[in-house]
Amino acid sequence: MIYNQPFHSGPISNLNFLVTGGAGFIGSNLVEYLLHHKAGKVIVLDNFSTGFRENLEVFKQNPNFKIIEGDICSLEDCVKACQGIDFVLHQAALGSVPRSVENPIATNKVNVDGFLNMLVAARDAKVKRFVYASSSSVYGDSKTLPKVENQIGNPLSPYAVTKLLNELYADVFAKTYKMEITGLRYFNIFGPRQNPSGPYAAAIPLFMDAVLMGKPAYINGDGLQTRDFTFVANAVEANIKSLFAPKHKDDPMVFNVAVSDRISIKELYEILKQVSGSNVDAIHREERAGDIRDSLADISSAKKYLGYNPQVKMIEGLKITLEWFKHAFHSH
Repeated sequence: MIYNQPFHSGPISNLNFLVTGGAGFIGSNLVEYLLHHKAGKVIVLDNFSTGFRENLEVFKQNPNFKIIEGDICSLEDCVKACQGIDFVLHQAALGSVPRSVENPIATNKVNVDGFLNMLVAARDAKVKRFVYASSSSVYGDSKTLPKVENQIGNPLSPYAVTKLLNELYADVFAKTYKMEITGLRYFNIFGPRQNPSGPYAAAIPLFMDAVLMGKPAYINGDGLQTRDFTFVANAVEANIKSLFAPKHKDDPMVFNVAVSDRISIKELYEILKQVSGSNVDAIHREERAGDIRDSLADISSAKKYLGYNPQVKMIEGLKITLEWFKHAFHSH
């Protein structure tokens, strides 16, 4: 995927960026964007527990690119990675609601302790701005639709608790240490480089895998739960604009990242069947613990403060992703 459309103005060749979790799905797309637009230095900090080396293979020849194999759970690794860095894009985390239900301690260690390590390291390195991945899961049991940043409910999973804690820590660090920090509440991001294998794979890569293999996909519950599926280029846009948007003391610190459009899981699968030419029906199974029923974002705040204007709508994003999946996993 080529990020020809710049989301920033002016050259970034004199700036150094750290992408934590840069071998992951969203992280590697951020790396691609930054290198494509000739960023000064792009450093990735990753321990490859959930990210993939092959996501970074294409950048290896770039003299401005460097991988630090390390762990955000080690303060020492975070301090080393932040040396000489202007901007941090913090994507490293243990994702997945079901994983957090099964292993809350591991999720907390990475998402809370690791996050705190990164904040401290960024503070001490005097980075200009720190942008991190939060999640729509913080809306929890709130029934309000669309989701507006200042109205959240009670978290429904350990994962949601960790993301809420990230937001609380970010707020305190911004005020106490005068740091510039922005959190992005991702709503079901999908796209190239998203992993379809493993027990915690997300719906879209699993569905793509199924339709391309001509096997049935599994839908949790009745399939009428809705999501605001967001193509990864829109998440990249939100991150880059968060780095450079003018920031005032009383501006909000957390923004929804979505397209403000929702679709049921069932409809999504039907669309994928059409686009791929598959005729295999999905199989319904029981609901998943900790799942939010309906999700739809209000993105007016991100539009106002970040100049966020998502270009890629769902159908177009699905077509691009399906093409990528064909070549990445099904070309042999």
